Amino acid sequence: MQKLTIEYPLSTQSPRIVWELISNAHGLQKWLADNVTEEADTLTFTWGHPWTERDTKQSRVIEKEKYSYIRLLWDYHEETPEAIWEMRIEKSDLTDELNLLITDYAQDDEEEAELRELWDANLERLHRVSGL
Repeated sequence: MQKLTIEYPLSTQSPRIVWELISNAHGLQKWLADNVTEEADTLTFTWGHPWTERDTKQSRVIEKEKYSYIRLLWDYHEETPEAIWEMRIEKSDLTDELNLLITDYAQDDEEEAELRELWDANLERLHRVSGL
């Protein structure tokens, strides 16, 4: 497993706005998946539309601190607890604006490149829908 940490600058100083986009199904559905539902501590992500091929995955929230971070574990990684993914809000000392730090895990260099591309596309969508 290779740990991947990606930092994205955000054009806001409000952790509350960012938190609403990363901590619940409604916010995540705006930028991370086509459909996100929430039941207890489990988020279900669906990519694709009903008339096309769909991919559905579940992730369990294992820890979160309001306005700071949310840590999750994909259902297919139950046997590898180090494969937790996280979204963390941090303030930049230089710009005084917020950064979103994504931590994810890849099996190898090829998967790491794919993950970086996927997160870049997701964060571009976050920027488009929220202006962050």
